[in-house]
This record gives sequence, structure tokens and C-alpha cells, in this order.
Amino acid sequence: MLSAALTRGRFFIAETQWVASQQMEQVLKTKTNMDERILAIAEPVAADLGYGIVRVRVMAGKRQTVQIMAERLTDGLMGVDDCATLSRELSSIFEVEDPIDGAYVLEVSSAGLDRPLTDIEHFERYQGYLARVELDRLVEGRKRFRGILAGVDGNNIEINLDDEEDTALIPFDWVSEAKLLITDELIEKGQEAKKLAEQNET
Repeated sequence: MLSAALTRGRFFIAETQWVASQQMEQVLKTKTNMDERILAIAEPVAADLGYGIVRVRVMAGKRQTVQIMAERLTDGLMGVDDCATLSRELSSIFEVEDPIDGAYVLEVSSAGLDRPLTDIEHFERYQGYLARVELDRLVEGRKRFRGILAGVDGNNIEINLDDEEDTALIPFDWVSEAKLLITDELIEKGQEAKKLAEQNET
């Protein structure tokens, strides 16, 4: 049974048992067993190159597409050269590991402005920006929430919801999907980050 109460002036959702945050991050990064298999192969390769995997999706079709979103561990950015470097390394590993039956196309990209939030650290990094968060269960009759990210508190994400006066504390383990929403502030931040990335590459 779910319960909600005001704790230290914040709207807090309590749960008796949580799964490990690391397991939840994998759930947010993948959707299927095939996604998980790709992630298990790609993550250590990316880490060795200084990148983090944001999300993996294997898309079905006449020719399957393996979509991998990534970012630099140092600053969260991902330039064209970064994508090419990671793509080359992953292609070589996939040829050996052969994780997918049949032909497929590998697409490595940045997470984009309206990026998914798949790691609890993302909620800290992007505090002050508008986001949509979906939970894996009903809370107050709904699963989807929207508001300004306010950081993290332990294993909880903090968010100032559109329709609440107090900052909500939501267990990260309850999050099934989360992403940033496009705003003028986010566009401005993205332009600044792009300029910085271009300067670093020259």
C-alpha cells in the first residue's frame, strides 16, 4: 500500500523496499532483454573510452537498428567525433560478440536536448530544468508528473511539481521513464554546450 505524507515541508512518497539504484538505472536505459544484452557489451567499452551509455534501444524492422545514446563522462557532452569514435569501437566488438541475429544498423548519437534521464546523477546535473517523470505505479491516482528538477536527496529525486507548493521527494526506484522538456533555458544551455564542445575539438 502506498502512503504519502509531508516530511520536513516536502511531499514524500514512502516505500518499504527498494531495489538497488544500479539495477534501476539499467531498467531506465533498456526496455527489452536484447537491449540489456547490448548494454552489457557496450557499457564497459564506452567507459574505457571515457563515455557513458545513456540509453539503448534495438528497433525491429526489415533491418534492425541498434540505437545507442551516449555522453562524455567528463561533461555530459557528445560531439560528432565522439560518436564516430564510439561507433567504431562498438562495431568491432559487436563483430566478435555477434549479439544480434541478422543484419542491423548501429546508430550512436548524443542524448539531445530533450534527453532521457536514466541515471540518478542526471537529476542532480539538470536541476533547475523542466522535466516529465513517469512512475511504475499510481500515486495520487496518476503515474505522470511534471515539474522543475530540484536535485536529489539520497535515493530520492527532488522535483517542484507544477501543481504542488512543496518539493516532492520520489524514490528513484519508482521511476519508469524520465526526460527533459524543451524550454528557452534548455535551448540556451544547449547552445552554450555546443560552442564549448566545438572549442574543445579545435
